[in-house]
Amino acid sequence: MAVPKRKVSPSRRNMRRSHDALGANAYTEDKDTGELRRPHHVDLKTGMYKGRQVITPKKD
Repeated sequence: MAVPKRKVSPSRRNMRRSHDALGANAYTEDKDTGELRRPHHVDLKTGMYKGRQVITPKKD
């Protein structure tokens, strides 16, 4: 069983954890509707992706 030879210092521990933070979600404004949507995702209201119809939009 692997056991650490020395205690990990708080500085080294915190440097390792510096990459674990989550960033804010990115949103882009849709060119057609003007609503915010995630980049590289299908717009569920219109069914469009990259300028072409991918799915049929849901009727409300």
